[in-house]
Amino acid sequence: MEIQWGLVFAFTGAALAGILAGIGSALGVSRAGQAASGVLSEYPERFASILVLQALPGTQGVYGLLIAFMILLKVNVFGGMEDVSTVQGLILLAGSLPVAVVGLISAVMQGQVAITGIHLVGKRADASGKAITMTVMVETYAVLALLLSFLIVFFGVSF
Repeated sequence: MEIQWGLVFAFTGAALAGILAGIGSALGVSRAGQAASGVLSEYPERFASILVLQALPGTQGVYGLLIAFMILLKVNVFGGMEDVSTVQGLILLAGSLPVAVVGLISAVMQGQVAITGIHLVGKRADASGKAITMTVMVETYAVLALLLSFLIVFFGVSF
């Protein structure tokens, strides 16, 4: 049986998108959750504001999963795999990299901003909107990476 390198590259790209962005989100959400637990032990009434801040770094994992799913759809894995050339597989692998790498880094960085926002809300409950805004600013780069990955996967390969 001959190895179909195109499929190997495509599946590697799908795996990287889901795994790296997922790791970043897990790290960001878990670190923010640790900070949130401390603040909530003193101010349980601030749960809603703090929950939003903790959840924000989780979006990068969703973005990675979305691109992984798009790659799998592109190679028609759900309807019987098609032949994928090595070049097509490499393009799909390249398309996974923006969301994978930026997702990993931005989720961790967003988690750090969320932590400081959680501490801010712990000191000043009325500052939750500002804390959320600052945390969302990091999201901009994850969204741009998602867009780039989407464009490469969707338009970079035709079957």
